[in-house]
Amino acid sequence: MLTQHLRLEGEFDLFKIARATQGFVGADLKALVDKAGNLAMKRIIDKRRIHYRREHDGNSKHDWWRQPWDESEVEGLHITMDDFEEATKMVQPSLRREGFSSVPDVTWDDVGGLDSLRKEFDRCIIRCIKNPEDYEVFGVNMQAGFLLFGPPGCGKTLIAKAVAHEAGANFIHIKGPELLNKYVGESESEVRKIFTRARTNSPCILFFDEVDALTTKRGKEGGWVVERLLNQLLIELDGADQRQGVYVIGATNRIDVIDDAVLRPGRFGKKHYVPLPGAHERVSILKAHARSKPISTDVHLDALARRAECNNLTGADLASLVNEAAMAALEERLEFIENGTSSMGSSCLIKLSHFERALSKIKPSVSEQQIKYYEALSKRYSSN
Repeated sequence: MLTQHLRLEGEFDLFKIARATQGFVGADLKALVDKAGNLAMKRIIDKRRIHYRREHDGNSKHDWWRQPWDESEVEGLHITMDDFEEATKMVQPSLRREGFSSVPDVTWDDVGGLDSLRKEFDRCIIRCIKNPEDYEVFGVNMQAGFLLFGPPGCGKTLIAKAVAHEAGANFIHIKGPELLNKYVGESESEVRKIFTRARTNSPCILFFDEVDALTTKRGKEGGWVVERLLNQLLIELDGADQRQGVYVIGATNRIDVIDDAVLRPGRFGKKHYVPLPGAHERVSILKAHARSKPISTDVHLDALARRAECNNLTGADLASLVNEAAMAALEERLEFIENGTSSMGSSCLIKLSHFERALSKIKPSVSEQQIKYYEALSKRYSSN
């Protein structure tokens, strides 16, 4: 409707534009059409100005803009696909301007390891978003929810963001406790709004962090507020037909307190354990966090990750290790400057000695007893 009176090029593909503007409301689409028209006018006028200047030996004072348009020029006036594709980069959906959703800039390189889990998400979400027609042909429904569980600090949130990034999908991050509201009906209403916005922004990854806060077993501590919210969440999860293009991922450190109804197939039925990183994963995580830092050549992250002191460190612990080493290098540098010592005395590099100091401070945030507890939960719940 917005383009019916516009002069569009012959090979214009409205369906391609529609696929590239998911999450746009009516006002956003009108802004897109206006922007494409403005870009087309600028392109046409710039072309005409260059043409007239060439004809008049580059005379910039020539009043080319006063010259009438001949018939051949008028025939060439149209908005192209390139104009619209450029406009989509410049017009941001209003819901995204409100800060509600965006495509994360986290990649699998930032996560480090977890190849089997990466393949599962690639099969069940990423390819489905990138090739929806193929999944429809075979009647494959990938709307079941995923639940990531395991020790804290092992990258569950990073995984969800990396999935959204790889799929080019919007990402909505909901922290479970923030939805709890003592006023009657407020929490349930908020859940409905979240799913509505996710559908508007599809394809969208809807990520519930600390999902156990919303899904505590009924009859346990938490009372009627949690129970009403849980019932509304189950209604939304069961409505797979109404949430096409919305993929739900949850994360929890306490899968054992989640109501069994939430873990059934079709809801958070795909349960994946996210363990502590092994030696190979620790190398990837250290490299990801050290990527933007001035690391000295005497630091070999592969060897560092395999040291006994790094055993049982979570991804968050490893991030703290790199940051602590950077702080040690910075403090050493500032001390040299404050003492008036030559700047040659301390370079702007993070050395092995700084990592040694950091290792003496950073201890595993997950105890041996907790590791055994989570491994037992893995055997009981995991779909891996």
